[in-house]
Amino acid sequence: MRTSVFAGDNNLGADGLCLSSCIPMREPRWTGNRPMHLVGASQFIPITPKGRTGNPVRPALQALPEKGEPMSRLDEFLRLLCGRFDNTRQLEELRRSGGPALPLAEHVNTVCNDKIDGLPADFAGAFVLEESYYTTEGKTHASPHLFLFTEEGEAVKLTSYQLPKAADGGAATYETLPPLKWEDLEISEKFTPALYTLHDGVWEGGSVSMFSPVLKFTLYERFSQESLEVAETMEVNGKRTFGYDVPIVYRRAAD
Repeated sequence: MRTSVFAGDNNLGADGLCLSSCIPMREPRWTGNRPMHLVGASQFIPITPKGRTGNPVRPALQALPEKGEPMSRLDEFLRLLCGRFDNTRQLEELRRSGGPALPLAEHVNTVCNDKIDGLPADFAGAFVLEESYYTTEGKTHASPHLFLFTEEGEAVKLTSYQLPKAADGGAATYETLPPLKWEDLEISEKFTPALYTLHDGVWEGGSVSMFSPVLKFTLYERFSQESLEVAETMEVNGKRTFGYDVPIVYRRAAD
């Protein structure tokens, strides 16, 4: 899960950059995280009951399989990653302790293989649309990204893909993401794929990317049942130009 700093053309500014302070947007809305059932790592059967806004609930990931049903490492990873998350609890804790200021941050992560035409029948990965929203000084910025998650031995690999804009020209959401063709998808070459490994119930990993000879992006994340922790920094000639002294800690939002 990334903040609004990223490589590629995923609704970003020049050279793949858009800092979280650059942000205007709507009030946060309930999107739902009612899951879809995993049939292996590659097949996702959507469930579309109505959410409390009256809109269809988007696909996500259902609870663990029934006792005795196998679940792959990728399934386990996606079960933690997908849904709707925010850092409101962290902000309250920092306010009480006098900790550093952070933006109000929300992630909505949705498996979107059903939006991609032409995937191979034996495709073993999961594309995830990550919608990120950051609010600073009353202004909110939307920053979506398209990631492919695959198993690499005992690890899970994240590869970033270029994400086209929504049909209305705005930031893509699961609802507005147009149909994509597998053969037209392009990898974001500037971003070094991230690898995540499981240690005592916690997935940890990240990567270091050189967006230019002088521009370095470092990502480190920890995913668990309790929270998603995201730490990112941007450095120019070794000097930090973006990032926080503490990771942003996301917890699953209530339905």
